[in-house]
Amino acid sequence: MTRFILTGTPGAGKTTILHGLAARGHATVEEAATAVIAAEQARGDAEPWTRPSFIGKVAELQRRRQEQAGGGVRFFDRSPVCTHALSTYAGHPVPPALTAEIERITRERVYDRHVFFVRNLGFCEPTDARRISFEESLEFERLHEETYRAFGYHLIDVPAGPPDERIALVEETAYRLADGAGCPARSQPSSRVLF
Repeated sequence: MTRFILTGTPGAGKTTILHGLAARGHATVEEAATAVIAAEQARGDAEPWTRPSFIGKVAELQRRRQEQAGGGVRFFDRSPVCTHALSTYAGHPVPPALTAEIERITRERVYDRHVFFVRNLGFCEPTDARRISFEESLEFERLHEETYRAFGYHLIDVPAGPPDERIALVEETAYRLADGAGCPARSQPSSRVLF
């Protein structure tokens, strides 16, 4: 089983890459924070990320998705390490449950230690879930990079470029890494985890 993480600055194109990988038949898992934001906004909370409880909700959804994703090769849009960086960025305390989850995924080697770091595109378009400037997104990018390195992950740069080139880079690198781990990267059925 090999689980790869896509991370990077908001608006860098992670979702586009993830959808491209899914279109090529790979199993993918959507970002949890965006789903939590959408659910909370539907309940009338316009800015759920301003509350410390937001971090715990994201971490819990990430764990559920990770547990239900199954075996084989999977591509995840973000991970609990991203949630740790988000907590720091937002000025929220890191909840004990998130600390325990990071210890667990490290101990159990839940995710591959090679992480695809999707670099910014030179701009950041705002959305309902992404209300930061490009300058703020660069700080977010820096903090994510530092956090992943601090937890012992190895970053694989996915530079800005056309989506097809970025998707191919991630796919071919993942094949090489999964083949080295003895995992059948090319034979997994297509599925997307969206819950």
